Amino acid sequence: MQKFVYEYATKVYFGEGAAREHLAEAVSGYGKNVMLAYGGGSVKKNGIYDELKTILENAGKTVTDFSGIMSNPTYAKVQEGAKLAKEQKIDFILAVGGGSVIDCCKIVAAQAKTDKDLWEMEMTEHQFPTEVLPMGAVVTASGTGAEMNGGAVITNEEKIIKAGMAAAAPRFAILDPEYTMSLPRMQVISGAFDTLSHAMETYFGNSDQDNVSDDVALAIMRNTVVNMRRLLKNVNDIQARSNLMWDSAMAENGILKVGRVTDFQAHQLEHQLGAYTDCNHGQGLAVIHPAYYRHIVKDAKEKFERFGKEVFGVESAGESVEALAAFIKECGLPTKMGELRSKTEITPELLKNVADTCNVIKCNPRELGRDEIYEILMECM
Repeated sequence: MQKFVYEYATKVYFGEGAAREHLAEAVSGYGKNVMLAYGGGSVKKNGIYDELKTILENAGKTVTDFSGIMSNPTYAKVQEGAKLAKEQKIDFILAVGGGSVIDCCKIVAAQAKTDKDLWEMEMTEHQFPTEVLPMGAVVTASGTGAEMNGGAVITNEEKIIKAGMAAAAPRFAILDPEYTMSLPRMQVISGAFDTLSHAMETYFGNSDQDNVSDDVALAIMRNTVVNMRRLLKNVNDIQARSNLMWDSAMAENGILKVGRVTDFQAHQLEHQLGAYTDCNHGQGLAVIHPAYYRHIVKDAKEKFERFGKEVFGVESAGESVEALAAFIKECGLPTKMGELRSKTEITPELLKNVADTCNVIKCNPRELGRDEIYEILMECM
């Protein structure tokens, strides 16, 4: 184990009825003006919006809506939210949705407290926000674990870059599996694959073999696979959705990452692919992971062997990668670039741009060059 300092500030309210039981208490210590942020309107159709707004108003809060947050949220949408927060003198932001809504609100919370352009501040000046609006999260689509940390992924459409930014961590998170029940199977499966990817990318980092964080990561991966399979049989299995919701939280609350380095190269590839295509994040990862792992499996043979044995019940390192590929197919997730939703045609030229502009990780089992990254992406065609 390497040296680390671990602190976790997000208070979690987990279980059916968690918002009804705890939301009023959770927001009681903050100011009157609350921004209620959400995506395309599904929270209004399934009744979650009305329930939360009623709780907030009964708690004496004045509610301002910030709606229309898209999947793969844009930097322009962040600026819209920050402007609204300043105009309405917002005291607290409540993000209601999945990772896209929560990530957008994390950056809004920081941008609303500074007149500097946050992108330039972080990406060019390498300065990070020290003051943010307080915020909380009500998770209605799990998988990203965004509610558990202060990082966010935003697409800057002008620069064609999808990248991580540092911003506000939620003061609290409400995780009610009932709130996920209206999501269709594929949306839940795609989100769960993001959870699996988070745990894999943490586990396959270049670090000690004998590491307690690895043991926890393997348990999370195994449980995620088991419960994804349960949902394939019964989409209404609330116990499976509960397990996947906590798997998602565990994968991104820092527990799996303490005392070790990580390998998030597949995420870096997918982020930049998403900048060009606006593809679904979990599905983009499903396409990329097997091709990437076929390239590095010999560089982390023992770890792939253990992964295969404990997660999929196979023996060899090579079999573990093919077991993952077979599981992706079993879940009905995309296996090729052409199966992804994309705002533009995915061509070799586009993939070359992705390879040339993506972030290259230096702490994976073997650092890749851009030519090999392009080769990996082309193998996904």
